Amino acid sequence: MPEKKTPLPTQLFRLTRLALHTLYGIVVAATILPGVSGIKRESIIRRWSQQFLDILNLKVIATGHIPNADVHGTMFVANHISWLDIHALNSIRPVRFIAKSDIRAWPVIGWLVAQANTLFIDREKRQDASRMVNTVAESIRAGDCLCYFPEGTTTDGTELRPFKGSLMQATIDTNTTIRPFSVRYPNPDGSINTAMAYHGETTLWQSLRMVLAQKQAVVELDFAVPIESAGHERRGLCRMARQAIAARLNLD
Repeated sequence: MPEKKTPLPTQLFRLTRLALHTLYGIVVAATILPGVSGIKRESIIRRWSQQFLDILNLKVIATGHIPNADVHGTMFVANHISWLDIHALNSIRPVRFIAKSDIRAWPVIGWLVAQANTLFIDREKRQDASRMVNTVAESIRAGDCLCYFPEGTTTDGTELRPFKGSLMQATIDTNTTIRPFSVRYPNPDGSINTAMAYHGETTLWQSLRMVLAQKQAVVELDFAVPIESAGHERRGLCRMARQAIAARLNLD
């Protein structure tokens, strides 16, 4: 069962701090990030994400084959539950995310994610997938770590949808590894905390309000054994990644 909600004054205090932290992020993204790269850039993003999650009192628990700063030129893949998934991974290992193009239009947040070198894909246009495969391959060759969510949408955490594997071709073309990991938001009793999910008809504001109401939320990131892309075709590689994630979530 979920815990009782956080008192309204505490929620308002968190919201105020979140607004100030977001404003700080805008200033940093506009004035500092353009002039730095590599380790320094990753350090700034990691610290900002950690502080963002601290404000929300969201605890990140990482297990398994946890990546460190020495991991480069690889593709992370995971199930997708919330906009918080991005900050959770960035608090451990900053990456370039591959996101739906409509996120770019989100007020403030869309601009911030774009400044963090996010790659945007238009899933409504089949030809855009081919363009993205080439763009992702170039990014991997440059040593970037990337992450995308093969389900193509979010769930409430109680299911794992079929994976869309077109972008897996980029890892095959570059002969690199993929790093599957599962995302889970548990309640204190171990059940799924569906209030943390941003899915269905839920708006971003509604999702934020539900997150702010949590007393002490937890997100678990469980990293599976990296999978070499060499010798695999796209669909097979996609199936292996999904199986690795499903095993950690105890889902089919």
